[in-house]
Amino acid sequence: MTNGYLLSLAAAVALLPVTLLVWRRPGAAAASFWVLLAVAIAGACTVLAVHQGHGWTPGLSQALWATIAACLLIFALLGALVRESLRLSILLLPYLLLLGLLATCVAGLPSAPLSAGAATAWLDLHILISVSTYGLVTLAAVASLALFLQERALKAKRPTAITRALPSMTDCETLEVRLMAIGLFVLGVGLLTGMATEYMEAHRLLILDHKTVFSLLAFLVIGILLLLHRVSGLRGRRAARIALLAYLLLTLAYPGVKVVTQIILA
Repeated sequence: MTNGYLLSLAAAVALLPVTLLVWRRPGAAAASFWVLLAVAIAGACTVLAVHQGHGWTPGLSQALWATIAACLLIFALLGALVRESLRLSILLLPYLLLLGLLATCVAGLPSAPLSAGAATAWLDLHILISVSTYGLVTLAAVASLALFLQERALKAKRPTAITRALPSMTDCETLEVRLMAIGLFVLGVGLLTGMATEYMEAHRLLILDHKTVFSLLAFLVIGILLLLHRVSGLRGRRAARIALLAYLLLTLAYPGVKVVTQIILA
């Protein structure tokens, strides 16, 4: 237990330098930023690798570190492809640091590893897709929040240091829509792999538990958002609110269920 706390704390500390850098130098994309980002990624992935060595444990701490690792990896790839997306780091990295501290606080909660079964490969694929989906939608939610802050500052004619560091409204909207579109596709694949896993283990396609219901609702909300954006040109704070609603639903489906089972009910 002590080793778990120390490992989680070390990974959280690894997130601190890059977070401080983006607050001191917003929009920085120098070599130091990429080096510190790599350190943060290595810390989160190390926690997962150590836990994974004992079998996947569906606990809150591991779920949070999986989320952090997925977000950092996708963000690094996105930043390499779209330079303007790096400006989201001023919102994303402090949020991930808070998640890392939360993961450290709950690192000692008991959680049994998943039992191995005939559908182990499908289960591993389903977990990977689920974590990737949540990482994509988290980044889309951060872009939506940035869009919301930018539009509010523009209407109030009171830009702040944070809004000046964020991408432009156009860039935020482009990132929001593209990430949500990719997230919708990956979420759909995740639902299919989940059904395949359920069928192999229990010979039924779907069980309407809390995770499945919230995931289906998130899929529906994201689909409606993209449809309205295409048909009626929905954008701005209205679109951002719907995107944040989808993120809330996925949060309830993924780490939210673990909060209830490991903390509230326990």
